[in-house]
Amino acid sequence: MKKTTYILPVLVVAVVLALSSLFVVDEREKALVLQFGQIKAVKEEPGLAFKIPLIQEVVRYDDRILSLDTTEIEVTPSDDRRLVVDAFARYRIADVVRFRQAVGAGGVRAAEDRLGAILNSRIREVLGADQVTSDTILSEERGDLMLRIRDQARISAAALGIDVVDVRLKQTNLPSQNLNATFERMKAEREREAADEIARGNEAAQRVRALADRTVVETLSEAEREAQIIRGEADARANEIYADAYGADAEFFAFYRSLQAYERALTGQTSTMVLTPEGEFFDYLRGADAQ
Repeated sequence: MKKTTYILPVLVVAVVLALSSLFVVDEREKALVLQFGQIKAVKEEPGLAFKIPLIQEVVRYDDRILSLDTTEIEVTPSDDRRLVVDAFARYRIADVVRFRQAVGAGGVRAAEDRLGAILNSRIREVLGADQVTSDTILSEERGDLMLRIRDQARISAAALGIDVVDVRLKQTNLPSQNLNATFERMKAEREREAADEIARGNEAAQRVRALADRTVVETLSEAEREAQIIRGEADARANEIYADAYGADAEFFAFYRSLQAYERALTGQTSTMVLTPEGEFFDYLRGADAQ
């Protein structure tokens, strides 16, 4: 009975010690076995592992890709137009030994503080470089800038045992105190561009109108010249006909010309003529007896 009394506690302690010496590494994590703060073993493969109870402890780190939102910072591109940049990064713990040595017991929280400082430094460095303007940051070249930030941050973060997978600029805004001034400047620039376009349009319209006016003048001049030629030819032909008629019958030609004169002189309601009855104008109206 006394033996049983001693054996049971020993068995319980042995079972507890045996169980406490076992631990499971999940496929989504990596583990370090520490003994008095020193790294004794690295467990990167999922499965069952062992440690010395009471003396050694297990520290687990997430092996998945993690996300980190950086704090908003102001950057000044080469055109001196300040921007407020908000970014985020995707990273993973690539080397757990170096990660533990770099951040110690601070773990992921301490690592993210240091990684955030690295990212902000690289964002300022890349976006503030020569030939990088605010328009460049807001254009399609934004993707190339993010790749440069990622590559430079990856080099610095390697000392922490961290691999920076990706860096993205979430928002790129103007500082609130500069918004009104920037909007006014953009408005003035657009108005200037509009005025230039209007001036160029007016200049083009003037050229078109001048060309059209010149074409009209040339066309009218050419038409007038041709009309004068036609009238001259018609007058010459009429004179020729008159001459032939006069040569054929002078008396009939004189009679015809008198009728034309009567028609032109006696038309209208207000025409007044003062002539003597014996004048030659009425020779063909008096008849043969009057003569």
